[in-house]
Amino acid sequence: MGRFLQSDLTKGDIKRHLRNIAIPSSIGYFFHTMFNVTDTYFAGSVSTVALAALSLTFSIFFLIIAIAGGMSQALTALIGNALGEGKKEHAKQIILHSVLVAIFLSLALTMIGFLISPFLMKILGAKGLYLKEALSYIYTIFAGVIFFIGAFFTNAVLNSLGNTKAYRNFLIVGFLANTLLDFWFVKGGIGLPALGIIGIASATIIIECGGALYLFFELKKTYLLTDMPKFKFDMQIIKSFFSQGVPPTINMSLMALGMFIITYYISHFGQHVVAAYGIAVRIEQIVLLPAIGINVAVLSIVSQNCGAQLYDRVKQTVKYAQNVGFFLWIIGMLFIYLFGNFTIHLFTQDEKVAQAGLGYLYAAATSLYAYMLVFINVSLLQGIKQPTFLIYLSLFRQIIFPVFVFTIFLYLNLPLTFYWWGIVFTIWFSAFLIVWYAKNKLAGIV
Repeated sequence: MGRFLQSDLTKGDIKRHLRNIAIPSSIGYFFHTMFNVTDTYFAGSVSTVALAALSLTFSIFFLIIAIAGGMSQALTALIGNALGEGKKEHAKQIILHSVLVAIFLSLALTMIGFLISPFLMKILGAKGLYLKEALSYIYTIFAGVIFFIGAFFTNAVLNSLGNTKAYRNFLIVGFLANTLLDFWFVKGGIGLPALGIIGIASATIIIECGGALYLFFELKKTYLLTDMPKFKFDMQIIKSFFSQGVPPTINMSLMALGMFIITYYISHFGQHVVAAYGIAVRIEQIVLLPAIGINVAVLSIVSQNCGAQLYDRVKQTVKYAQNVGFFLWIIGMLFIYLFGNFTIHLFTQDEKVAQAGLGYLYAAATSLYAYMLVFINVSLLQGIKQPTFLIYLSLFRQIIFPVFVFTIFLYLNLPLTFYWWGIVFTIWFSAFLIVWYAKNKLAGIV
């Protein structure tokens, strides 16, 4: 059966399952965050133009992650449900069909990316060397989309078995390898010229390729890739793949748009506020890393137990996850209130930036549990194969409410604090909405 976890999540202690899945996942995503910090550092060492070009391409790069991440969540849910129903052969057919989906998505994203990137970069104001640097980076990334999707999809299958340790290992090693490769490729040496921003993108692609291969070999150790059946094309599997995958993909894509909208409104207060928001959000994301691990764990456990129609275990999973989330909220608030000022000054010595960022952090600390409730119930809806509500929730949370309220704030010339607390209100209202909706949906299938 292989040395990695291939757990039947329909049996055993739910608390133990949650810990075993969430902790490795959280550790892994910490190193994923540090991976991005490393890229930012080395881009800054090249030039201000390179750093700006890297920032400019973030929204496009995030779309790749959104599509790969959203569709991989669908794969976890579909396989988890099939395993919970005891349909191992069907689970293997889903895996075979996922290869087709991965190839289609990779080709489509690569072709569309090469075609529209120059247009999008120019809309964002890039020209001359700025445009050249941005396109050099994003073209290299688009050339390696297949490796991103391969890694995400392979990890999704492992997640359906409750195995997050393999991805954790990849992210840790990937962070270390990225640090070395960025230094080598950016600075040059050992027969290699200095590659600048292309070197940063090239290092990312090499690591994603290695990660996809490593995760595939770990998956080969499991029963899911042994005695594979003959491929039988089933359009219903393809349809279920997209019906499950499109809502979380749109959800993640709207997150990028939501950050753009917030940035647009707060930019009226000056560049120092935009810089403060960027720093504070990064700190907030680090504090929320355990919630991402819980998110992965809930999806894995709920998927299998929903497939097995063990709805009491589904309810127990959500209840325990929310209790753990509350405990983490207290710890997160204490950390921000005690060390927020110190942490912000690690990123900037500009007091105007620090004070604006601290204002956001103090407000955001009160909404950490709301984020956790959203994450947990998003996973619940994915696991019970009812993800459509995510689209409407994201539209409200990321676009409709901020645009409506922040336009009023702007018209009334209200101070920055109103915007920070407006964000807090939005996430709490969204949390109440999704908890109510998910509870009713779960009650409807029991």
